[in-house]
Amino acid sequence: MEAVGKLIEVFAYVLIAAIFLRSILSWTGFDPRNSLFRILIDVTEPILGPIRNLMPRMSLDLSPMIAIFLLFILVGVGSRLASGG
Repeated sequence: MEAVGKLIEVFAYVLIAAIFLRSILSWTGFDPRNSLFRILIDVTEPILGPIRNLMPRMSLDLSPMIAIFLLFILVGVGSRLASGG
């Protein structure tokens, strides 16, 4: 069970980094047709899309912040599993 917990932790941290990087690049005017940006969109959109659909329309997209918050909860779950508790 410890290995599953560690895998959950690593997976969540990778997604957090991808969401953070996507957000930063979108603020800087990075070309959305760039292959790196396309990979980030492909990896993060399955998480951000459903959150965005549940939220009311606003001028600021808060779905990355909510997704990162939920992923940190997942990190905590993975950490508990990895520690055997």
